[in-house]
Amino acid sequence: MQSFDFISLLLGLAIGLIIFLLNYLNQNKKGEALRNLCSSQEARIKSFDERLKDYETQATQSHLKLEQKQVELNSLISENASLLSHIQNAKEQLQKAVGELTEQKNENYARQNEINQLKQNLAESKTQNHFFLEKLENQKRDFEEMKNRAQLEFQELAQKILEEKSQKFTSANKENLDSLLKPLGENIDQFKKRVEETYDKESKQRFSLEERVKELVEMNHKLSKEANNLASALKGQSKKQGNWGEIILESILEKSGLQKNREYKVQVSLQTEDGKRLQPDVVVYLPDNRTIIIDSKVSLIAYDRFSSSDTKEDQDAALKEHVKSMYQHIDQLGDKKYDTLVESLDFTMMFVPIEPAYLIAMQEDQELWAYAYAKRILLISPTNLITSLKLIADLWKREQQSKNALEIAKQGERMYDKIIGFLESMEDVGKHLNKSQDAYHKAVGQLRDGRGSLVSRAEKMKKLGLNSQKEIPGTLMSFDESEEEEETEKI
Repeated sequence: MQSFDFISLLLGLAIGLIIFLLNYLNQNKKGEALRNLCSSQEARIKSFDERLKDYETQATQSHLKLEQKQVELNSLISENASLLSHIQNAKEQLQKAVGELTEQKNENYARQNEINQLKQNLAESKTQNHFFLEKLENQKRDFEEMKNRAQLEFQELAQKILEEKSQKFTSANKENLDSLLKPLGENIDQFKKRVEETYDKESKQRFSLEERVKELVEMNHKLSKEANNLASALKGQSKKQGNWGEIILESILEKSGLQKNREYKVQVSLQTEDGKRLQPDVVVYLPDNRTIIIDSKVSLIAYDRFSSSDTKEDQDAALKEHVKSMYQHIDQLGDKKYDTLVESLDFTMMFVPIEPAYLIAMQEDQELWAYAYAKRILLISPTNLITSLKLIADLWKREQQSKNALEIAKQGERMYDKIIGFLESMEDVGKHLNKSQDAYHKAVGQLRDGRGSLVSRAEKMKKLGLNSQKEIPGTLMSFDESEEEEETEKI
């Protein structure tokens, strides 16, 4: 735009100069040469004006191209900023992925360590299992050998007894045949008398049996009455129902083989996160420091009405109420969340002490068990509880056997180390004994061997008249007698 203004200024000056020259020519009326010069200048001005227009056109086109390039440059700048933003996001995602990859590597490393530990434990368990299997096979073989020996000894003893009895029986038959047949023919009256006495005795026994049956009937009525009274008392108070269920539960535990206050505890006090205290009926401990919580729930009223109902309608209504009561017990026990309070398994056992009540509820509503299991509650009857407790008791026995086996292995290792230490000490003692024996032989040699040894000189002194009753041991007298005699003659 500045070049365009400059050209316009030059054009204006040229036009002004031409006008000035024309006026000058008109005023002064100079020669034709000046007019020609003006004409020439006009032509040049026209040419210059055309070139100026071309320049203006080119300048306009250049300006349009410049604006287009500016738009393209702005677009490139915007794209560059967008690319930089994408690159920054990609860097952040890459750093995040690297961090996650590092965490995953650490987690994989930890899991690999756990796998290695589990493999080691599995190998140790296999070794222990192999040891126990070998021990069991040895016991089986010993038992079979004892059984076979006992069977052989029994057969020999039975054969011996049979032979002795056969001999005695044969001799008795030969000697007492008459004495056996004679009473059979002579004592028919006595036999009849005994039959009559036996009949009278059986009659008296039948009478006594009838009396006993009457007593049992009366006792049965009494027990039924007491059972009805107990049922009435339990139906009247839910607290007594709970106590009765706890008594049944503890009775089963006492007969399960588990030790109280060691494998299980009764009425353990637990505390929730908000400070609320809970007290389950029983906490059973497992060998792996885990626990099982058992809580007794009694549903008696509706079940009793079901059992005593005479019509199908009354039974159906009572049975529905009984199942509803079971659902209520499940909800109450599930709300306590016992499995989150201690290191227990993922479920709590709900003990139903009345076996028929448990079975009839399961038959009536097949979704009852699944509903309880969804709330981490395992419904269990006395029969199932006895089986489960027997399995737990067997686990404790196996745990104790495993500990005993490990202790035996440790004691064996220690004893083996002691034996090795003793053998090493004995080897050192032997080495020292050998050294002592070598030193002994060396000292004896110095005392006995060689010309003019102490032993030979002492013996020579005795032969020369030394008064002594003691003799030098023969083991030390090994020098040459001829040399001794020569030395004596010289002396």
